Amino acid sequence: MRGTQTPEKRLSRRFSLKLPIAVTTARACESSETENISSGGVLFHVDQGIALGSSVSFSIRMPAKDLGVPRDVLVNGTGRVVRCSHLTRGDAVAVVIDDYDFERC
Repeated sequence: MRGTQTPEKRLSRRFSLKLPIAVTTARACESSETENISSGGVLFHVDQGIALGSSVSFSIRMPAKDLGVPRDVLVNGTGRVVRCSHLTRGDAVAVVIDDYDFERC
């Protein structure tokens, strides 16, 4: 008998994209890289975890060449930490996105 699979609870498709991200919390500002991203959330790695429920602000730089536009685009947003997993090299932090806007560089 095979093990049961946990049904997917996410409502939006995730894309495995490694993009530069700047994350600001009440205690610090840190640069990192995204692991994956969707219209509803983003996963990234930091040296030290961020408490569940914490509010964060972030900026993600989307390269012009990948978007097929003349200039890079910044995605500026806010969200809340919904998961933080300790890994051997830092922590993976999952943030649900509450609001975002785009800014051309």
